[in-house]
Amino acid sequence: MTDAEDLRLAHRRLDSLLGRFLAAADAGALPPSREAIAAFDEELRRHTALEEETVLPPAAGHGLAPAESETAQAGLGRQLRLEHVQIRELSGQMRRLVEEQGDLAGARRLFPNLARRWDAHTEREERDLFPSV
Repeated sequence: MTDAEDLRLAHRRLDSLLGRFLAAADAGALPPSREAIAAFDEELRRHTALEEETVLPPAAGHGLAPAESETAQAGLGRQLRLEHVQIRELSGQMRRLVEEQGDLAGARRLFPNLARRWDAHTEREERDLFPSV
C-alpha cells in the first residue's frame, strides 16, 4: 500500500468515527457520544500531526501567514495547516462540551460546521496533495 492509500484509509477511519458521534448524538446517548468524539479528536490530532511532519511541505517560518515568495506547493501546505488548526479547534470544542459539560445538544449544533470543514479538507488533500505523495 502506498503512503497516499494509507492516508486515504486514515481519512475514512476518521469519517467513521465522526459518523459514530452523529449517530450517538442523534440518539441522545451521552456516553457513546463522549467516546466517539474523544476517539475522533485523538485520532484527528495524531493524523494531522503525521501529515504536518511527513507529507506537507515545511512551513516557511512565517507561521500561517504567506511568505512573499511563496510557491504554489508551499501555499497549499500553509492553507492545509490552517485548515488542520480550524478542524482541531472545532473537534476540541465539541469534545469539551460533551466531556466537561455534558452538553450533547451544543456539540451536535457544531457538528455541521465540523463535518463541512472536514469533508472539504479531505477532498482537497486527496485531490491536490496526495497525488504527489
